[in-house]
Amino acid sequence: MQHFASDNYAGICPEALDALLAANAGHAPAYGDDEWTRRVSDRLREVFAADCDIYFVFNGTAANSLALASLCQSYHGVICHELAHVETDECGGPEFFSNGSKLLPAKGENGKLTPQTVLEVITRRSDIHYPKPRVVTLTQATELGTLYRPDEIAAIAELAHQNGLRVHMDGARFANAVAAQGIAPGDLTWRAGVDVLCFGGTKMGLPVGEAVVFFDRSLAQDFAWRCKQAGQLASKMRFLSAPWLGMLEGDAWLHRAGHANAMAQRLAAGLASIPGASLLFPVEANGVFVTLPAAVQEGLRALGWRFYTFIGAGGARFMCAWDTHPDRVDALLADLRALSA
Repeated sequence: MQHFASDNYAGICPEALDALLAANAGHAPAYGDDEWTRRVSDRLREVFAADCDIYFVFNGTAANSLALASLCQSYHGVICHELAHVETDECGGPEFFSNGSKLLPAKGENGKLTPQTVLEVITRRSDIHYPKPRVVTLTQATELGTLYRPDEIAAIAELAHQNGLRVHMDGARFANAVAAQGIAPGDLTWRAGVDVLCFGGTKMGLPVGEAVVFFDRSLAQDFAWRCKQAGQLASKMRFLSAPWLGMLEGDAWLHRAGHANAMAQRLAAGLASIPGASLLFPVEANGVFVTLPAAVQEGLRALGWRFYTFIGAGGARFMCAWDTHPDRVDALLADLRALSA
């Protein structure tokens, strides 16, 4: 049964699974010195149209934590949205791997930072008793399912760079953001001023694995050693990298993400006619946040539906995945209508 609690519930995309099985045919060099890792790294450089430095790790918390640690000293601060994943859902990982860099949360409508909110944190204090801001991190898509546009990213990045800060992007759902906006991946990253991207693979259909993409290669100095020390260097690296190749070739990653986004739009459209249901935020990627009466939520769970109510700014979150079937969306809507009648 398909659920809507998380896109992590979904299985492996066929394209990724085929590539994984192909990489299992015989022996190959270990620790990333294999043809699949080389090929997918080159393919990612083509996707971004940039000579970037690329590393593969097991999960998003490691990707974000190690990337931020590479940009910070222990006395630095990382400016993030108050609902950002690094702030609310990574168990202090960024602080731990940076040996103490402090997250500096800021507010912003629809889960997004603005130049004004970033500047407020930058100028809040400049004395030696307060962490020195060093990085701005943006979540794309945000934890509320909204999207940063290239001009919004560029405005924040320009401000950050003018003040000596780097720009990191948590792209756990970067594929959904690219598919929804229909623009080149480079326009949402390095061309807009992003220095480092954590490109999420798991949520877009890989079995496991994220790519840490340094658009400024100088920032990746000794990053391989960080990965090794943190237990993120896969000995059989081809099993992390090969599924990426399957997703990137033929742009399967965009087609699959586009489907997830379309299912979220289908769900949002259906919710519009259900009494007591009200969308909390614009539906711009693959997540739908909605207010529902407590009795309706209890009724859905009693019927076996799984969804989250602890992520974001209240309400119920329904997340669509690469494999979400239209019939399951319609079945959820039918149960919502019955419970709301």
